[in-house]
Amino acid sequence: MNKILLGGLAALALVAGIAPAAAQTVEFTVINNSSYDLHYFYTTPSNEDHWGDDLLGDSGVLEAGYQATATIGDGSDQCLYDFKFVMDNGAELIEPEIDICQLSSYTIND
Repeated sequence: MNKILLGGLAALALVAGIAPAAAQTVEFTVINNSSYDLHYFYTTPSNEDHWGDDLLGDSGVLEAGYQATATIGDGSDQCLYDFKFVMDNGAELIEPEIDICQLSSYTIND
């Protein structure tokens, strides 16, 4: 399971290497401390109004109780990002204005 997730995140990291020099690539640990599996994880700079691609990829799932490394390498030079998590029960959690420049981990709770 985690191999699928890490493969999708690794692919995103490869794309990030193509980004302009001024853009940042940020890695942090996502900890799923909820009782639900995470099926989708979207991010966007807080000053934009559309979600980026699912960081988990087409077949990625972060099971309840597990953690994985997430990489944001979308070419933006912004620090404030909005996060959108979609759980296996359909519940959505949106967390606005997370400072990814200072982020080492993010924990999802019930």
